[in-house]
Amino acid sequence: MLVLAVDTSTPAVTAGLVRFHDGAAEVLAARVVVDPRLHAEVLTPGILECLAEVNLTPRDLDAVVVGVGPGPFTGLRVGMATASAFGDALGLPVHGVCSLDAIAAQLSDEPELLVVTDARRREVYSARYSAGVRVSGPDVGAADSVDIGSATAVAGSREHAALFELPLREAISPTPDGLVLAAAHALGSGEAADALVPLYLRRPDAKTIAEREAAKQASR
Repeated sequence: MLVLAVDTSTPAVTAGLVRFHDGAAEVLAARVVVDPRLHAEVLTPGILECLAEVNLTPRDLDAVVVGVGPGPFTGLRVGMATASAFGDALGLPVHGVCSLDAIAAQLSDEPELLVVTDARRREVYSARYSAGVRVSGPDVGAADSVDIGSATAVAGSREHAALFELPLREAISPTPDGLVLAAAHALGSGEAADALVPLYLRRPDAKTIAEREAAKQASR
């Protein structure tokens, strides 16, 4: 099975082609650009470059996997809209996975793991895993409010992982194979894809006109 994997939940804009077979994920081509301002500009070109690198076309794809966060509103919207567009155009299932799960999937041998990424506003997104299975989260909050439980290592954003007194692991952001492994059950079972639901975990800063008017009225 040839899977297109994309994620824009972190500053890393990730696209890749992954061969998924018998529970194993082989990356055939990948493009990663670390720049939170270029999600929209580089994601689709990155996908097309991956296809060209291995002499394939979009018609060769069997499924799409996309990270649904948690992450910033604008970044998530780009990745999920792009994944949906490929799925709709090609009649492919589009499976959404928690982006923190995709990071943890790269470290499935770690018995107890904490994964954190940048939530801005001096906060982090976090989740804990036991033998690769999420046991708490995802949550958002200040780093000092995160319950590390029995975690013996931490992965994710280096800057934020360093805030915890745990050994750091070299899994910084979702990778194409990590995304596919996080969706392994859905891909392997052939089950229908659920509707994509972004994990914002909090409301976006931008407000509608009605919301701004309501806030004004409430402040009077």
